[in-house]
Amino acid sequence: MKKIISTTVMIAMFTSLAFSQNLSNKEMGAGKDTVPFRKFSVSTTFLTFMNFEDEKTNTQHYEFHAGYKLTPKDRIGIKVTTWKLFAPMGIPILDAVEQEESTFFPGKLSEWGIGVTYQRMLWKGLFAAIEVSPLFKTYLDENGKEIGDGFKLYTSYHIGYHMRLFKSRFYIEPQIHCNYWPIDTKAPQSFQEEENKWNNYILFEPNLYIGIKF
Repeated sequence: MKKIISTTVMIAMFTSLAFSQNLSNKEMGAGKDTVPFRKFSVSTTFLTFMNFEDEKTNTQHYEFHAGYKLTPKDRIGIKVTTWKLFAPMGIPILDAVEQEESTFFPGKLSEWGIGVTYQRMLWKGLFAAIEVSPLFKTYLDENGKEIGDGFKLYTSYHIGYHMRLFKSRFYIEPQIHCNYWPIDTKAPQSFQEEENKWNNYILFEPNLYIGIKF
C-alpha cells in the first residue's frame, strides 16, 4: 500500500538525519559518551501520522507505547493500539501496493487492544524486541453497522536500531518486523472467505518509532 512506501521513505530520511547529527557531534569534538540513564519513555509509530488516505482505505491506525528501562539493555512496556482494516492483514506487502478492490472486505474490521513489549539492546544501538497484544475485533458492514465480534492474539518480532537525538532526550528507531497472529476467531463468513486467501503472518514490514525519554 502507499502507506508502506511512505513509511519506508521516511525511515530512510530519519536514518540519514540521525547519522548526520552523530557525525557532526564527533566533528565538533564531542567527548566521552555520557548518556543519562532515563528510565521512562513514551513513543508512537510513524503510521500514527499517516491517516490521510481516502475514507475507503484509511486504516485509522493509532499506536502508543509507554516504556520502563529495567537495565541499560532491557526495556519493558505497555502498548495501546487501534486500527480499522479494509482488507485482510495477511496480504503480502508487495501485493498490497497494487491491491484491487476485489480483495477488500465487505465492510471494515475494527481492532483494538492493550499489550506488552520487551526490548533487548544487542550491540550499541542494535536491538531486538517482541510485542504481544490481545486484540478485540468488531466487524462492520458497508453501512458501518456492527455485524459481529471476535478476538485476535497479535504478536510482532522486531530488529532495529535505536538512535539518540538532542542529548538523548528524543530518539527514533527504524526497524523491520515480522507479525504473526496464531489466534483469530469468529469472523463472519463474508470476511472469513477473504481471510482464507492469505496467511496469518506478514514478513519484513518496515516501521519507524519516534519517542521521548524522561
